[in-house]
Amino acid sequence: MNSHADWARALQDAFRDAGSLAAYLDWPLPNHVSDTYPVLIPRRLAAQIKAAGPHSALARQFLPHEAELRPEGLVDPIGDQAHAKTPQLVHRYGNRALLLPTTVCPVNCRYCFRKNELQDGTFGAAREDTLAYLAAHPEIEEVIFTGGDPLILSDDKLDGWLSALGALPHVKWVRFHTRVPVVLPERLTPELAALFKRHRTRFDGILLVVHTNVAEEWDGHARARIREFRDGVEWLSQSVLLREVNDNVAALETLLRQLVADGVRPYYLHHPDDVRGGRHFCLSRDEGAALYRTLRQRLPGWALPQYVVETPAGGGKEPAFQAR
Repeated sequence: MNSHADWARALQDAFRDAGSLAAYLDWPLPNHVSDTYPVLIPRRLAAQIKAAGPHSALARQFLPHEAELRPEGLVDPIGDQAHAKTPQLVHRYGNRALLLPTTVCPVNCRYCFRKNELQDGTFGAAREDTLAYLAAHPEIEEVIFTGGDPLILSDDKLDGWLSALGALPHVKWVRFHTRVPVVLPERLTPELAALFKRHRTRFDGILLVVHTNVAEEWDGHARARIREFRDGVEWLSQSVLLREVNDNVAALETLLRQLVADGVRPYYLHHPDDVRGGRHFCLSRDEGAALYRTLRQRLPGWALPQYVVETPAGGGKEPAFQAR
């Protein structure tokens, strides 16, 4: 069994143009939108979208929409660029830094806060400069892999990054933010699990934060993979509150209960960012707070994510909910 070939083939066979995707779904799609914001959807996910229907939460997250071409919104909605120390490192908080080792994702989410920056070359390769900066800043205790999706990297490249970070005595934790478990579960291979387990001895913790917004994203195969992939890593989740996707209590509660059942601790619920091409997903803070208040009544505190917002000023995450 060649598990690398399985996930590499699944990514290679993904839909990459609106025309072929529309033919598969048998639905009309605005092809011209993908000239600005390209389509990328693995076939497993495309099958889930087709089964869910054109007005589903899945379709709204991943299919091109005319509203993406509206000019309102920000290219850098959370102020990353002001804190970029190299083309692949953002140091906003004192004791932790964001590492972007790739700009490639296994899927193109239509609400992504980096959907403009990943297209225009803002981020790029700078491995030696990045490692030199990290070595020179002993206050950095945690390195957070983001992107792109860091689990798209080969095992060899991940091994190289973890080895380099493991040689820095001040780096205590590494964290990976990823969409892979939902959209490309084939990537959660025994070899990848062994790699993390081997490096776990060097760090105080390796954390995998799965980005997921609705329970419908998970099929039985993906849930089984994540339950099996727990030796040596801790699983957390992050979600984005999106209009007409998960902006109702039932959808959020179902997702959070499922995550807890599968051994994933809810971590962040992000208020949507004011990204150009994604404003149609936005809702007000008051709407979000009302949903969150109801969730607090229905779920125990340990099953609730933090509801947070980031501002264009680049100051980082702030609580989006104030108790009253």
